[in-house]
Amino acid sequence: MKFFVDFLPILLFFAAYQLKGIYVATAVAIAAGVVQVVWQKVRHGRIEKMQGYTLAALVVLGGMTLILHNPVFIKWKPTVVYWVMAAGFLATQFFGPAPLVKRMLGHALTLADPVWRRLNLGWFVFFVAMGVLNLYVAFNFPEPVWVNFKLFGLMGLTLAFVIGQSFYMARHARHQETVDKAEEEA
Repeated sequence: MKFFVDFLPILLFFAAYQLKGIYVATAVAIAAGVVQVVWQKVRHGRIEKMQGYTLAALVVLGGMTLILHNPVFIKWKPTVVYWVMAAGFLATQFFGPAPLVKRMLGHALTLADPVWRRLNLGWFVFFVAMGVLNLYVAFNFPEPVWVNFKLFGLMGLTLAFVIGQSFYMARHARHQETVDKAEEEA
C-alpha cells in the first residue's frame, strides 16, 4: 500500500497528462503531493524527510511551470529530487554514525561495514545517473516520450536497481551469517 501511495502523484500526473496536457498534469501532481503529505501526517503523525523534500521540489518547480507557463521546470523536478537523495547518501558516507542505507535497513539486515558503504555508494551513483538520464530524455525527446519515461522508465530502472541490490545484500548477508557463526563457535 505504501508503494502505491508513494507513487500516486506520479500516476495521477501521467493520467492527467494523457487527458489534459502538461499544465493540468502539473497542477494535479501538486494537489496529489499535498494530499499525500497531509494523509501521511494525519495517519502517522509525521512526515518523512524525503517526502517533504519531494513535495517542496514539486510545489516550487511545478508552481514555476504553472506561473511561467513553461514545462522546463517540471522536467527538472525528478533530477532535483534524485540529486538531493544522492547528496544525502554521499554525505552519510563521510559524516554521521552510519551510511544512510545502513540506517534504513540495518534493523532488518546484518552486513559488514564495507558492504554497507558499497551499497551506499551504489545508491549515490544510481541517483546521480538517474538525474542525468532524466535530463537527457527531457531535453532530447518530445514531451510525451519524457512523460512515459518518467513513469515507466524511471520506475522500471529503480525496480531493477533494487532487485540488483537485493541480490548483492543476500549474497553478503549469507556470508556474514557464516562469519558470525564461525566467531560464535571459536
